Amino acid sequence: MNREYLKWYSRRLQRDMEMLVFGHAGARLLVFPTRAGRFYDYEDWGMVHALSEHIEQGWVQLFCIDSVDAESFYCERCHPYNRIRRHQKYEDYIIHEVLPVMNEKNPNPFIIAHGCSLGAYHAMNITLRHPDLFKKVVAFSGRYDLTQPMGWFRDLFDGYYDDLVYFHTPCHYIPLTTDPHLLEKLRRLEIIFAVGEEDAFANNNRHLSHLLRLKEISHNLHIWAGEAHKPRYWRRMVVQYV
Repeated sequence: MNREYLKWYSRRLQRDMEMLVFGHAGARLLVFPTRAGRFYDYEDWGMVHALSEHIEQGWVQLFCIDSVDAESFYCERCHPYNRIRRHQKYEDYIIHEVLPVMNEKNPNPFIIAHGCSLGAYHAMNITLRHPDLFKKVVAFSGRYDLTQPMGWFRDLFDGYYDDLVYFHTPCHYIPLTTDPHLLEKLRRLEIIFAVGEEDAFANNNRHLSHLLRLKEISHNLHIWAGEAHKPRYWRRMVVQYV
């Protein structure tokens, strides 16, 4: 299996960012790490191994990127105003730096956003915000409203709210999306998300599914037994849904 390590200084984030690439061809899978995770976690948790046949057969190529969650959503010393703006810079880095690198490596037009836990949020949010750049999203154990406490997970903005928070909260902007051209693009997406029935985010997943259904945006929500918020579940999910 082809394995490649990449590192460059991001002008947008003003820091070095790292990436691992697995495979040589196929649909391009952009992999977000979990909360404050690293680019190597997906491999360390056996997720790459779980997809080894897909990778070796040239069905999919993985691009596993780093996070800046400790500088954005989970930067407790930062004001929420700065947290969401750091996240916006992270999205800019992905669109203007990561995607061009992916294009150079592999011209396949089919790009899938994928992640687990907070990585699922990243994958879902960037896909719904930029449906012209992605064809599919596969999200596991995600939380799609970071403004609300769920279980022991707190409100990541501490009650703060502004337009940028709104435009990065799928459960807020989907209901108010009315542009017919944007809705047409959203309806062409392949949206797959899964969550455990005992997960703290289960009801939030059901709520997002309801909101998508109201907008006639096709999708598949899979409810797994138990909490299912661990790599041993994600390894099984990824083979089924990617």
